[in-house]
Order: sequence, then C-alpha cells, then structure tokens
Amino acid sequence: MNKEIAIDGPAGAGKSTIAKKVAEKLGLVYVDTGAMFRGIALYMTEKGIEGNEVDRIKTELEKVKIDIVYEDGEQQLILNDENVSKSIRKPEISKAASAFATIPEVRTRLLNLQRELAAKRPVVMDGRDIGSKVLPEATVKIFLTADVNVRAERRYKELTEKGENVDIADIMADIKSRDEQDIKRAVSPLTQAEDAVLVDTSSLSIDEVVDTIIKIACEKNPEFNK
Repeated sequence: MNKEIAIDGPAGAGKSTIAKKVAEKLGLVYVDTGAMFRGIALYMTEKGIEGNEVDRIKTELEKVKIDIVYEDGEQQLILNDENVSKSIRKPEISKAASAFATIPEVRTRLLNLQRELAAKRPVVMDGRDIGSKVLPEATVKIFLTADVNVRAERRYKELTEKGENVDIADIMADIKSRDEQDIKRAVSPLTQAEDAVLVDTSSLSIDEVVDTIIKIACEKNPEFNK
C-alpha cells in the first residue's frame, strides 16, 4: 500500500499550509503543484503571452525547464536555473496560473513531472486534480474546502502579514474568478474524487485540520503510524 496523500480543493482553502504540516508530521515530502503552474504563468507573463494564445504557449513551453529542490525542508521552484519561489506568489501570477492551467499541453508537461516526484518517495501533494488525475491510486485523498468569505479573509491576512498592500474585495473577486475557471475548464477541472474525504476548514484551526487528516491517513493505512 502506497503512502501518497493527495489534497485537492479551491483557491484559498489552505491546501499548501495544511499539506506542508501534514508532510512534516508524517515524515513525507511535500510537493506544491500549484507552484509549478505559477512557474509556467510567470514565464509566459514575462514573455508577454496571455492564457488564450495557445500556439505561442505551445512553442514557448519547449523552452521552459522546471526543477524542484529543497532547502532547509522548504520547496524551491527553479525556473530555467533561476529560483523564482517568491516571484510566483504575486496575486497576478496566481490568477494567471489558472488560465494557463486550461492548456492541455501545460497540464501534460507538469503531470509527468509530478508523477516522477511521487515515484521517487512518499509524498503529500496538493492541487486541483491530484486525487482525480495525478495520483489516482493515492491511499489517502482529501478534498479541502471553506466558505469563500473565510478563504478571502485568510488570503488577505496572509498577504498583509507579508507587507503587501491589498484590498479584500479584490481578493474575494479573484478567488471567485479562479473558482469558476478551475471548475469549468475542460481539462482536469477542479473536482472531488469519488473516494476523497471532504474536510470543511471554515471553522477549524490549522492544527485541527492537520490532526483530522493525519487521523484519516492512519485509519486508511496503518503504515502512517510508524
């Protein structure tokens, strides 16, 4: 029985924070797949390419090299030999990532990389289609969600604590827009896998969510207790 944990859910549900802590507690490797899509979005945006320019995207995609490395336990995204881990966190890049994620060639390119990472070691991987598409055989599948107002407030707090000047109304609009893009896209839309456990984080603390997922993992695979 494998020790893969797939965590899916909409923007702002806390997937990355939760997945990282679950990985730390269980001694697994955390893989932030959203960072990979943001890396593609950053590259294309810097080239002046928009999400609807499919032919240009396909051409430029051949020039994109993405690597994942770990420094002091933190995942770092290396884009064409440059560490862009901070640049990809800008709100405009996050939003653009949803648009580029609708391109089949982009998803295929990253799907292969994600599976290669999971094949090398036990992982906790989060994204939009991990349980349904990337790791369909994962032992544990979680679908994290939360009320849109709660998600907007969390993202606002996260960004303001980093010193960014943001408006919560803009964040709310961005989250709703990304939800619509993710749910309606033709290729690998955001969906809850049939065997995924739904966890609503709206009224739960981070530690409570982490404990809930670890309990589910241990029930499904006793190996997680070791």
